[in-house]
Amino acid sequence: MSYRAPVEDMAFALRQLAGIGRLSGDHFEAFDDDLIDPILEEAGKLASDVLAPLNQAGDEQGAQLTGDGVVAPHGFAEAYRQFAEGGWMGLAAPVEWGGQGLPRTLSNAVLEMLHGSNTSFGLCPMLSAGAIEALLAHGGEAEKKKYLPRLISGEWTGTMNLTEPQAGSDVGALKTKAVPQDDGSYQISGQKIYITWGDHDMTDNIIHLVLARLPDAPEGSRGISLFVVPKVLVNEDGSLGARNGVECIGLEKKIGIHASPTCVMEYDGATGWLVGEENKGLACMFTMMNAARLNVGLEGVGVSEAAYQTAYAYANERKQGRAEGVDGPAPILHHADIRRTLTTMRAHTMAARAICYACGVAADLSDAAEDEAAREAARLREELLTPIAKAWSTDTGVEMASLGVQIHGGMGFMNETLAAQLYRDARIAPIYEGTNGIQAIDLVGRKLSMAGGRAMDEMIDEVRETARAARETNDPQLGQIADRLVASADALREATDWMKAAMKDEREKGLSGATAYLELAGDVIGGHFLTKGALSARADNSSLRGRMTALAGFFAETSLAEAPGRVSGITRGGDSFLAESEALFGLS
Repeated sequence: MSYRAPVEDMAFALRQLAGIGRLSGDHFEAFDDDLIDPILEEAGKLASDVLAPLNQAGDEQGAQLTGDGVVAPHGFAEAYRQFAEGGWMGLAAPVEWGGQGLPRTLSNAVLEMLHGSNTSFGLCPMLSAGAIEALLAHGGEAEKKKYLPRLISGEWTGTMNLTEPQAGSDVGALKTKAVPQDDGSYQISGQKIYITWGDHDMTDNIIHLVLARLPDAPEGSRGISLFVVPKVLVNEDGSLGARNGVECIGLEKKIGIHASPTCVMEYDGATGWLVGEENKGLACMFTMMNAARLNVGLEGVGVSEAAYQTAYAYANERKQGRAEGVDGPAPILHHADIRRTLTTMRAHTMAARAICYACGVAADLSDAAEDEAAREAARLREELLTPIAKAWSTDTGVEMASLGVQIHGGMGFMNETLAAQLYRDARIAPIYEGTNGIQAIDLVGRKLSMAGGRAMDEMIDEVRETARAARETNDPQLGQIADRLVASADALREATDWMKAAMKDEREKGLSGATAYLELAGDVIGGHFLTKGALSARADNSSLRGRMTALAGFFAETSLAEAPGRVSGITRGGDSFLAESEALFGLS
């Protein structure tokens, strides 16, 4: 089975669910609706014809650490060359630095394809995108001129170097040192772990963004600064100079994404330059992290789509048991339970895709909307959806990949199947860029209280408006979907009101329900987008109409139908284990 980009579904999600058409205007002068289909189709060819065939072979071979550095699996360097020459890295980058100036949302859709076809490969441009975002937002003019054009062209790649053995999510505990030099540079010394694509042979240079601490820096997160540290020093004329004092000293042995080198990086007096202000690295880091969190959510969408395609192909081929109307052993696709599982996969994939694309449109509008009020509304929507896009979509990726293994039966447990690889590859995404538990804490601890709770209030109002529109069609099926959507919106409203009060007065109880709350919010918002899709597709006479109505109806009668019963798990779920922490965990 080879991944094929679901261009029709993606284009529909961009136009009808996320509303990418709102981005046409002065800010995106090069963008109009006519570009969507050809860009998706061309990116789909790269994903399907170049990257997908390397996926399983890359997993089997893995990245290798040699005396000359890290070597990518066979074919990856040539695939990356095609990716760079196609201009895909610069799709959403500013024109002034060599990009195409298109919406990030469109670039997000391309990234979904990269992850769906070959997650290990897709992680490399995903990290470069984070480096580009940080340099655009915080870099000085000299650093921008030196690094951005070649990062945006794809000639070089970028990384984020945050984690250390003693400092994971608590970045304030990091120990890497940055010593000022007379020429304005800094000597960076320390060790970083879990650095995705920290070294490779696909490009001549790698631009590392490294968190480190100045000698007189305050303790904790207030004393962190960000530095740009190239693998190879860049001369004033732009040519490459000497190797810098940074190297990969080990590769992590992982359960998945084997073709992506996850490096232990050693900085030994490496030359770096400050990005932004001293001791203000945390703000720079969050610029990278916010972009990365949505991008990791798209990783979940891509893997989920690939898992569905793989399972569907197997269900068509594998014959077992009897089915009505079929002579002899029937393809298992004829069995209702298999079709239910496949529908679960497809509905959740489309819901996650819509959430991520909508988050992308909000991010674009926060920069591009015509007036300040519209930009502020978009910023609030982006802030609200980012933790949901990251956590709900990556959990979906794992769950749908697991269902794909289940459809394969015993074969799914064999390492040589793509279904098994997708399950292994998917498992890192809920951990990346702030674990999903941290996303849930961010949602209930920060995002619900923004602007007096306006962000979630407006989201729930929009869900109710979608339900009202579904009812007004007088279509019995859409009316039933609307009933489920209203009940789930009521459940989210009740849970939200409780959560906001708990985070003020009983914070530990609120935090105990944070993950369950995010799951409920993702279900309700995902159901809202699927219902919106069913409404939009009513005017379409193709298979899209029946497909979207079926997905929305199934999701309504399964995920949304469970929403009211899940409120107590949020509001009361923590009571027992918090009260009995000593008996359960030995905590007094």
